[in-house]
Amino acid sequence: MTDSQGARGDSAVPSGEAIRAVRLRHPGRITVAVILILLVVLFVLDAAQRTAFDWPDVGKYLFDQRISQAALITLQLTVYSMVIGIVLGLILAIMRLSPNPVVKAVSWVYLWIFRGTPVYVQLVFWGLITLIYNSIIIGIPFVHTWDVIKIDWVPPLFFISVVGLSLNEAAYMAEIVRAGLLSVDAGQEEAAKALGMSWGQTMRRIVIPQSMRVIIPPTGNEVISMLKTTTLVAAVPFSLDLFGRARDISAETFVPIPLLIVASLWYLFFTSILMVGQYFLEKRFSRGIGRGRPAIENDPDAPVIVGGVGGVR
Repeated sequence: MTDSQGARGDSAVPSGEAIRAVRLRHPGRITVAVILILLVVLFVLDAAQRTAFDWPDVGKYLFDQRISQAALITLQLTVYSMVIGIVLGLILAIMRLSPNPVVKAVSWVYLWIFRGTPVYVQLVFWGLITLIYNSIIIGIPFVHTWDVIKIDWVPPLFFISVVGLSLNEAAYMAEIVRAGLLSVDAGQEEAAKALGMSWGQTMRRIVIPQSMRVIIPPTGNEVISMLKTTTLVAAVPFSLDLFGRARDISAETFVPIPLLIVASLWYLFFTSILMVGQYFLEKRFSRGIGRGRPAIENDPDAPVIVGGVGGVR
């Protein structure tokens, strides 16, 4: 470096002088935040003095025994329907990936029907199932009938509601599971086979754990959606769920708005718990993926581990 270059460098940044950082100002961001806070405060103040909301009745029915029992039934509908839907969805996803064209076609037709028709219409059909299938005909179709068995058993409305919700949910879970399984690179299975793992071990130790990071987020959304979809069981008709009981009580008291607020508060409470659980599940299954992943690309001598199999490239 020449003397002139050194002189220019010393004049640009004097030796020993600290650089003073100036905080960036965001007047637009602050303005928008203040406006939003004011709007929220105005809405809360307005809602607090609205007589139509009838807050005393909201507090009266919020922990009413009929409402709390209905909330429990809503949770049961959600859990039973999701468990059955997930199991059926897994079976349908495997059928979609099957090399057998008949099995694949049956799965595709199932998804086409249940994803292509509204769930409310499906529940109406399930509510009329005893009228549609009131007998079993044993014989050769259009040729000869040997016997006709009358069906007198009427299934409980709760059972019909679970069946209708779970069969509809299975169609959506099948696509979620299939997308998760396809997201795992085929090289993972090949590496597992090279290590002598069976198909079951490969699925349990390699494919499924890696696919869970893709399956968990939409499945959590489906659980929350199912909780709210239970309000449609009135089409069966089943009225012992949370929304149905709130509607029945409001029909007796002629004050529908407070009961709607009560039902909404219970739904918000349940969805909040589900969202927290979904967050921790996503965090558990996304370890080592994304921004928290160790940066080893810059080290040319670092070994690259093949997705949990133990191979080194």
